[in-house]
Amino acid sequence: MDNSRRRFVKNSVKAATAVSIGGVLPGFSAKSYAAIRGANERIKVGIMGVNARGLALAKNFANQSNCEIIHICDVDTRAMDKCIAAVEPIQHTRPAATGDFRKALEDKSLEALVIAAPDHWHAPATILACKAGKHVYVEKPCSHNPHEGELMVAASRKYDRKVQMGAQRRSWPNIVAAINELKAGVIGRPYFAKGWYTNNRPSIGIGKKEEVPSWLNFELWQGPAPREAYRDNILHYNWHWFWNWGTGEALNNGTHMVDLMRWGLGVDYPVSVRSGGGRYRYKDDWETPDTQVVTWEFPNHTFMEWEGRSCNGHYIEGSSVGVSFYGETGTLVITGGNDYKIYDLKNKLVKEVKNEVAIDARNTVSPSQALDALHIQNFFDGIRKGTPLNVDIAEGYKSTLLCQLGNIAVRAGNTSFRTNGNNGHITDHAEAEKLWSRTYEPGWEPTV
Repeated sequence: MDNSRRRFVKNSVKAATAVSIGGVLPGFSAKSYAAIRGANERIKVGIMGVNARGLALAKNFANQSNCEIIHICDVDTRAMDKCIAAVEPIQHTRPAATGDFRKALEDKSLEALVIAAPDHWHAPATILACKAGKHVYVEKPCSHNPHEGELMVAASRKYDRKVQMGAQRRSWPNIVAAINELKAGVIGRPYFAKGWYTNNRPSIGIGKKEEVPSWLNFELWQGPAPREAYRDNILHYNWHWFWNWGTGEALNNGTHMVDLMRWGLGVDYPVSVRSGGGRYRYKDDWETPDTQVVTWEFPNHTFMEWEGRSCNGHYIEGSSVGVSFYGETGTLVITGGNDYKIYDLKNKLVKEVKNEVAIDARNTVSPSQALDALHIQNFFDGIRKGTPLNVDIAEGYKSTLLCQLGNIAVRAGNTSFRTNGNNGHITDHAEAEKLWSRTYEPGWEPTV
């Protein structure tokens, strides 16, 4: 067993100690699993997009004894080779290098596609995978725009495929316990929730047009997005800050906290949305807000707010990321880890549940591998046993939509609008409604 796997097992054991979980925690004692399950029972997986987050996911999936990665797919040959070299010693079989993920979907032995490509590919790839009869694990945000989210839900239902969104905190035991306490009335009726994300991201500068590198299939990288020239400040992370491919901090990191707030308040679609923000810190190519506040009101007389600061990392509640729920008799705070605190109305700490697994909320690649394995196993149980997914695409879409509505309000002029409480559609703002979908490169339009 190599050092990385030893660390993984050690972290998993710590997580198991912190909470009572039936059976063996995912990623633990893989050899004992393998003897029982047999190679033919392992779920055959392909990974799409393996430069950063995808590489971490590939290692995590490979560490699951009931999984075998058989395709590594990336438009960057360097990233693909690096990922194969990392996965092979973990699972002791070599995945195929498949530059175009659509070729992997033609493999009848492939059961599931894991998508960690840029945001503009999440929905189109999910839909293609469902059409090909594959289950999908898609990183957040599930889609680039609201219309795509609706298409994803429709595709999952039409082709009867399991689609799990990577809002992993829904599978973290102490977070589940916190939400259960909230719903049981530990702070009375919660009526307001605040979420946040802070960081100190540098400028991305002014990009220079260059020839496409020999290692990159830029045509396939852009895929459904309208074509733009290659520039030296787009890949591999800065695409988040361009509307053509990315969705900004609100969906890059806000989706996690908004999902927790929506879950805790027991809400689906808002009746009104308001957002303000912009690019304030640097003058460069960054298009999405570096500072943004979004608020939502819901039919059950509750209210939510998310604050994002990409270029000023001052903490809130002592954490760079988190959620606070405010209720009739107290406050419940969840910060970046698998932990929570409960306060009474006099600000007295009445309960604290601590995290036993090391988590780095600002790690953009793999902040919580051992805990995230629980989310992966929930996905596998959904495939093999029909277990309800913790973040089925219908739920993932609702949380993603809230963040998208915030971005739409900013792009429509730092404004507010009313929405239909039954489906989230914008009802009173023509300019905002135009941003419900997007323009696609001809021939690349996703269809169910």
